[in-house]
Amino acid sequence: MKDTPGNGRGAEPARLRVFITGASSGIGLALAEEYLRRGAVLGLVARRGDALAAFAARLPSHSISIYPADVRDAAALSHAAAQFCAQHGGADVVIANAGVSRGALTGHGDLDTFRDVMDINYFGMIATFEPFVARMVEERRGTLVGIASVAGIRGLPGSGAYSASKSAALKYLEALRVEMRPKGVSVVTIAPGYIRTAMTEHNPYPMPFLMDADVFALKSADAIAGKKRFATFPWQMRVAGAMLHVVPRWLYDRLLEKAPRKPRAGD
Repeated sequence: MKDTPGNGRGAEPARLRVFITGASSGIGLALAEEYLRRGAVLGLVARRGDALAAFAARLPSHSISIYPADVRDAAALSHAAAQFCAQHGGADVVIANAGVSRGALTGHGDLDTFRDVMDINYFGMIATFEPFVARMVEERRGTLVGIASVAGIRGLPGSGAYSASKSAALKYLEALRVEMRPKGVSVVTIAPGYIRTAMTEHNPYPMPFLMDADVFALKSADAIAGKKRFATFPWQMRVAGAMLHVVPRWLYDRLLEKAPRKPRAGD
């Protein structure tokens, strides 16, 4: 762990304490930058510790704690959460953002890809929340945020691993929201459409309503502050998602069977 100079929670009780996974690039990095603009104290987790260190080094006037860890390692996440809470007295917002998108097909030897995507996108989300929930429930405060996806609404051909993991995340977050509601803890689901990041830049198909990551982060932080139960950005994808949800299966099959696919790893 590395901390840039800054005061702890006791010295600045009004500063929001935000813990983010997958914070070294893309949506996670954009969220970290947005919360820094809002004066938050940050705990940032990512596998790429060098990228986290470079980000923290650019902002020496802010309080940033970095934790190089893989969200598939529940013990490492628990240790990072314990360190962050010990230093700052807890967390106000925990954002489970770490995620991967990989093309995978059944019958092509992609079982490891299916497992990795589910482990990171779904089980990694649960492992991120796990160390914080007991304290939040005890204090009857705090917000758990899951970054899901519009891709979890229907199964996208060629992206069965990703769609399945995000569908699982959507259902998990909904169940968690209802569980936490009487305990004073908020759960916010953010379902992005296409966001301009390294994850999407090589997609070989049109990406309607593509949104810049910094714009997405600003809108998401506002939704989180308002404790909105479910938010989709850009808004046009909320409409598209609603339409996808009700399209009959026979029509969905015809429309999607020849759609461009995300390349498999190694293709």
